Amino acid sequence: MRQYMKYFLLPLAVVAILLAVPGRASAQASVVAGTLPDGATFLIEVPANWNGTLFLYSHGYVAPGKPNPAMDVGDMATRFFMLASGFALAGSSYATSGWAIQQALPDQIAVLDLFTHAVGKPTRTIAWGHSLGGMITAGLIQRYPDRFDAALPMCGVLSGGIATWNTALDSAFAFKTLLGAPGLQVVNITHPVDNLELAEGLLAAAAGTPQGRARLSLVAALGDTPGWFTPLSPEPAPTDFADQQANQFLWASIVDFPFAFALRAELEFRAQGNPSWNTGVDYRVQLEHSADAAEVRALYEQAGLDLDADVKVLNETARISADSHAAAYLTENITYNGEIHIPVLTMHTTGDGLVVVENERAYRQVVREKGNERFLRQTFVSRAGHCAFTPAETITAVQALLSRLDTGKWSPLDVTDLNNNAEGLGPSFNIFPNPGGVIVPVAPAFVKFEPTQYLRPFDADDRDRDEE
Repeated sequence: MRQYMKYFLLPLAVVAILLAVPGRASAQASVVAGTLPDGATFLIEVPANWNGTLFLYSHGYVAPGKPNPAMDVGDMATRFFMLASGFALAGSSYATSGWAIQQALPDQIAVLDLFTHAVGKPTRTIAWGHSLGGMITAGLIQRYPDRFDAALPMCGVLSGGIATWNTALDSAFAFKTLLGAPGLQVVNITHPVDNLELAEGLLAAAAGTPQGRARLSLVAALGDTPGWFTPLSPEPAPTDFADQQANQFLWASIVDFPFAFALRAELEFRAQGNPSWNTGVDYRVQLEHSADAAEVRALYEQAGLDLDADVKVLNETARISADSHAAAYLTENITYNGEIHIPVLTMHTTGDGLVVVENERAYRQVVREKGNERFLRQTFVSRAGHCAFTPAETITAVQALLSRLDTGKWSPLDVTDLNNNAEGLGPSFNIFPNPGGVIVPVAPAFVKFEPTQYLRPFDADDRDRDEE
């Protein structure tokens, strides 16, 4: 979500500092830009010392009505490093904003074709991207496997479209059932702005009482929302449940509710119906598997509420069924089948409340089921925030992926080595914008981490079983 990320479009002063780094080649590049037949714009940058490798960048979600320029990299500092190192960069805007998977996949391939025509055929092509762009990256290598040599999905929606929106429905359903008003719409949203305003009012009211906060923790737990929000803040202690819930409130009010109660309408318009369902879901089991289960139990006890009674209400409330044609649209755009046969390295922050880190577990599981785990490695950064990586962490991930391509085998990806490599890039790349927008130095934060299971998994095998 670009309006949340404000993702590392560093000020010109920072770029000027980078250009003055001793021993760095100029980041100047030849630029090719234009418009595809479907209206998407594209951007290609090729340095004078091009080494033959092309990185195709897929950008994240852009809300309808927001500016949607073509992007070929996630931040200016990484752009400088990549061009100075001889890598070409390319990317498109996609023909539409919103849940633009259907348009993004062919548009990105069209950019590859244009690159070959305008510049030449790359010796290696690597897909990379952030957030929805991480999802598109994984989709590109699945749908067009012969066009890519490696991939780096970052903070990606790697559980797939069905799983993601089903999980969002679980939280929205619990919110409406336990705290909502009759007029609140969780699917088939007809007036998204009014619907979001109603949801936010109910959210604020609930946050004002211990009982409301306990129920909000249950809502958060059904989506595995982390209790850590601000990137440069320390993570709350494991038993600091009040602070965790306060951070989950921030995720809900600033980031997640706009998707659940407003932007869902854009997806439903595309799919021509509701693509999500919670029929057959046992919310008692979902809570038991949630990373936030201990917090929920503690806050319910403190508030004097009966958790079993509320879960019983959720399990006995009338469920929501999907429109089959809409679910088929979302399955196509996109669900993963685990068929990867090129090196794929993922990266995710552990405190991501928009695209939760459990997405990585879902993707790994489907890849493992197809026997392709040898192609996949996953890295984690201990930080709150969505796509909250420093340029140094991003570049370190790029270098690890290139090493796999060059040597034919994965390095151990030891977190100490990764952090040392990132630190070695120097202070100009180990930076992050704090909440006030001021760029501050940040230590690399790669960490060994194991996500809990994704609560509502769905993959291509599920789709095939549904069609039988």
